[in-house]
Amino acid sequence: MTTHASDAAAAPAPRVRVTLVRTGATVATADVADTPASRRRGLLGRTGLAPGAGLLIRPCSSIHTWFMRFPIDVVFLDRAGCVLKVVESLAPWGLASGGLRARDTLELPAGAAGAAGLRPGDALTIEPL
Repeated sequence: MTTHASDAAAAPAPRVRVTLVRTGATVATADVADTPASRRRGLLGRTGLAPGAGLLIRPCSSIHTWFMRFPIDVVFLDRAGCVLKVVESLAPWGLASGGLRARDTLELPAGAAGAAGLRPGDALTIEPL
């Protein structure tokens, strides 16, 4: 059987559970964008993120929301999964950077970071589903 590039593109994205260590609460069940194509695509073309959903982009130290249709919360993480910066309700056509130490970016529905109590210095665990 021959596998075509379009077959690989249709494969479901890996998923992870993101948990706030301080409280033990699940922050999100997130798709993972870890290929050049999936990182470029990000949330483009979606009409929103469901409550409890997210997108973990790795590696990624800055993002834009050009051509997006909805605001998002953005959480920048270091290599150890420690929160470096939280940007709440980043509107479409915005830019955000996590700085030089940022390794991964977690995109959440607007308001989710505040509802989870995420703040710089928090440790997150990221477990495959």
